[in-house]
Amino acid sequence: MKLDDFDFHLPEALIATRPARPRSSARLLLAQGDSLRDLHVRDLADLLGPGDLLVLNDTKVIPARLSGTRTRQTPQGEAVARIEVTLLEPAADGWRALARPLRKLRPGEVIRFSDALSAEVAAISDGALTLRFDAAGEAFDAALAQVGAMPLPPYIAALRAPDEADREDYQTVWARRSGAVAAPTASLHFDRDLLDRLVARGVRFTHVTLHVGAGTFLPVKVEDVTTHRMHGEWGEVTPEAAAAINRTRAEGGRVIPVGTTALRLIESAAAEDGSVQPFRGVTEIFIYPGYRFRVTDALMTNFHLPKSTLLMLVSALMGQDRIRRIYRHAVESGYRFFSYGDASLLIPKDP
Repeated sequence: MKLDDFDFHLPEALIATRPARPRSSARLLLAQGDSLRDLHVRDLADLLGPGDLLVLNDTKVIPARLSGTRTRQTPQGEAVARIEVTLLEPAADGWRALARPLRKLRPGEVIRFSDALSAEVAAISDGALTLRFDAAGEAFDAALAQVGAMPLPPYIAALRAPDEADREDYQTVWARRSGAVAAPTASLHFDRDLLDRLVARGVRFTHVTLHVGAGTFLPVKVEDVTTHRMHGEWGEVTPEAAAAINRTRAEGGRVIPVGTTALRLIESAAAEDGSVQPFRGVTEIFIYPGYRFRVTDALMTNFHLPKSTLLMLVSALMGQDRIRRIYRHAVESGYRFFSYGDASLLIPKDP
């Protein structure tokens, strides 16, 4: 299975840099079996009903992009350098982060972001650093909220800088548990009105947590995709969530994760027979064609990057030929791609 098998041409004009407003006005491509229908996310309430369970990722994106200064004493006086930092993930002794320019930092030096927040460079290795902040808990969260910017994906950041609107736009309406440095983007299409309409239809919900890491944007660099190693991400399926999924399956309902993050987590927690167990830890699950889905019946997701692990995942769910047709239709029909783009509802079985 070669990397080029997952390539396609995407015009840059289709990369969304702002979300649809209202959220549920985004377009929705329904791919059910071999049929395709052009709809809108607001139509989801007409497509789902009693017996269906939506699995939602309740991770909360932190404002992980920071701008600060490093001051160093030299024979000529103080040398001040501006440092841009992107937090990657919490570590046992601080936070793993990227910094630019990395060459201007040494272990033991301090980066000051504001009067309320600074960090010591604890270590530098493999192009990243470990930062030890001078605040923790609620004080850290409050200081980060003051000085940090939302960590927009590279393909958006290359086209524009993050701004105040992104603090709301790049966060789900049910975000609860802080720790992600990227949003579970399929969930960004839901607003309160749509949730209320789904509840009225008898659709049920359960929440899981997967803290999405910056590794989600890492390119696949191996030609034989089966040898690619996924980045690890921390997640939790609570006993209550596992019970809700198992009850839905026992009653013959559909388990529909919203986003590839929720899908990867519940598949990590599923046994061979499809029963889901409580799970808490790091998952490195890599789903590509040939994978046998244990618990997922359908998936709501955005449109993904060429040659990405997420495109491989949806190809595993729908089949490579069908995904090629789905993506060709999306490009020809002007669907908007990536994190702020439009959505698809992928249902492998025919109606």
